[in-house]
Amino acid sequence: MACPTHFLCKALRTVGLVLFYYAFSIGITFYNKWLMKDFHFPLFMTLVHLTIIFCLSTLTRSAMQCWTGKPRVTLPWKVYLSKVAPTALATTLDIGLSNWSFLFITISLYTMTKSSAVLFILFFSLLFKLEEPNPFLILVVVLISSGLFMFTLKSTQFNLEGFIMVLLASFIGGIRWTLTQLLMQKAELGLQNPIDTMYHLQPLMFLGLFPLFLLNEGLSVSTTEKLFRVSELSHLLYSLVTLSVGGMLAFGLGFSEFLLVSRTSSLTLSIAGIFKEVCTLLLAVEFLGDKMSTVNWLGFAVCLSGISLHIGLKTYRNKVGNGPMVRNLQVRENPHLELPLLQTKDDYCEDTNDEEEHEILY
Repeated sequence: MACPTHFLCKALRTVGLVLFYYAFSIGITFYNKWLMKDFHFPLFMTLVHLTIIFCLSTLTRSAMQCWTGKPRVTLPWKVYLSKVAPTALATTLDIGLSNWSFLFITISLYTMTKSSAVLFILFFSLLFKLEEPNPFLILVVVLISSGLFMFTLKSTQFNLEGFIMVLLASFIGGIRWTLTQLLMQKAELGLQNPIDTMYHLQPLMFLGLFPLFLLNEGLSVSTTEKLFRVSELSHLLYSLVTLSVGGMLAFGLGFSEFLLVSRTSSLTLSIAGIFKEVCTLLLAVEFLGDKMSTVNWLGFAVCLSGISLHIGLKTYRNKVGNGPMVRNLQVRENPHLELPLLQTKDDYCEDTNDEEEHEILY
């Protein structure tokens, strides 16, 4: 029998993790947009972020190893290149294109376009059989995509080049999060912990993005006075500090995203993230002067209706006793590699009865 306080603790922890994700996601969106006003090297910025994320992941892994006394997982090269490389490539293209688009479009157009990732995540989730076909899910996706269409149809600050970049990033993001879920569900790899996943992804992401950086920004970065041809040390320090702050925000965002995927699913993360996009949209209109017409706001309302439908259907299934569809992970061979920083005594009350199976909630 489960502990009496387990469900309350689990609900509170879930809310905390969602808010944790919102803080970093909204923060880095506005921070990158602010930085791109004067620093027009989004690919170089992304490479710096990847380096910082790798360093922080390494330090965190070392601290966790000292704390638990257990060695962290390190994949052999053959498994690393065959299993991790596709996820790393999709992730770096998603992040790189998203950051690049900030040179061309407003935050409001970015957030609404990025929400289309739900369409592609659903497609790839069905393709890889992570989700079961459900007509209500199709309706949710249609509502969200219709809202996006209405928003871009009458946008007064529309930029085609930036829009295509974000739409392509959303498509690749669908592949990214589906592959990430597959990667973290494979118990034999031992990558259930988001820190271990981030640690293994960053080097391949850096290598995948570096040729694109050389082709598009290499010469400009080497000749700019903000970096390699700097005339004053203060300018260089300012650039390094601002890039480092963004890197720490990116680390927090990556950790919170992988944490949500490991606890739920890629589709749930995307649909729940729509509310975060709503908050971002309102903040952009209020503080950055982004303009929205009546049709734009109507598209915004259609997106909200898709979110409400998803929540209502999920609540209804729970009330009638069917519950959400779940997909169980295999029993982990190394349970100490999971999430020791989030494990509490209450967790073990239910984990013992479940033979340490982990649910991926629909």
